[in-house]
Amino acid sequence: MADTIGLVIEAETCSALSAVDEPLAGSAAVVRGWVCLEFNAAWGRDVLDGTALGEELAAELSRRADAADVRIMFIRRPGRTDPLTDGHTVLLARSDPSDSWCERLRIDSPADLLDIDFALLDGPPPGLGDSVDEPVVLVCAHGKRDQCCAVFGRPIAAALMSSFGPQVWECSHTGGHRFAPSMILLPSGNTYGRLSAGESVTAVEVASRDQVHLPGLRGRSCWFPAGQASEVAVRQQISCGIDDLAVIEQASDGTCFVAHVDGRRWMVETAVSELAPRPPSCGAAPKPVRPVVVTSIREL
Repeated sequence: MADTIGLVIEAETCSALSAVDEPLAGSAAVVRGWVCLEFNAAWGRDVLDGTALGEELAAELSRRADAADVRIMFIRRPGRTDPLTDGHTVLLARSDPSDSWCERLRIDSPADLLDIDFALLDGPPPGLGDSVDEPVVLVCAHGKRDQCCAVFGRPIAAALMSSFGPQVWECSHTGGHRFAPSMILLPSGNTYGRLSAGESVTAVEVASRDQVHLPGLRGRSCWFPAGQASEVAVRQQISCGIDDLAVIEQASDGTCFVAHVDGRRWMVETAVSELAPRPPSCGAAPKPVRPVVVTSIREL
């Protein structure tokens, strides 16, 4: 893998350019509810662009996902490309720390997703499938979206598979391929970037103990960028469990208030910085980069 990484860096791909100076905290995609469909056929550039599921089904699923504010993703086992003959695994998850959960079920065909009320993901576990107690690991390997995801993500997914077996899936675009390899842990929605295989294993092991591995942490998906960066900043000062912190308020000026379940609170001030333009994806035109940075943190 070292030789491959060297070639990619020399080619100045989006992930190599981002790694120079772009911070990770505050960069996770904002997602509160997840619908992950096992799908082994070609994914297309976007999972709901009609390439994989057909235009009619994709359009209806997109409409329902938007209405319920959930994200539909494709998943597959690392290295597995053979067609599915015994149905599709579906993972449903909610990332809000007040009641995070994940369930696993089987459906016969992707069209059976229409039988699931996506609004249920904004509440307690609906009991549609089996409860998943161990962290679910999603590693972006969506090569048609960006080459960095395939080059960096697939080896990470394979390494994790050898340690955690069925907990691990390759997944479609997670948001931010320039942070590849990118990994999401469900149900928390904690999102990571630029992790080595060893660091990725450690992050999952730590999550299994109800803790959060801080190196490489981009943020928890249920918060907006300033909230993500604020929660990460508080975690860097204290030791706490996965669901112990919540962003209870975010002001228009970027000030966030983070609360611990034990009653402690912090005021975190953030600002938007500006970095030199660079491609947000390999081959794309350069765009300004405006990451959120924490400027101060104070316990109340």
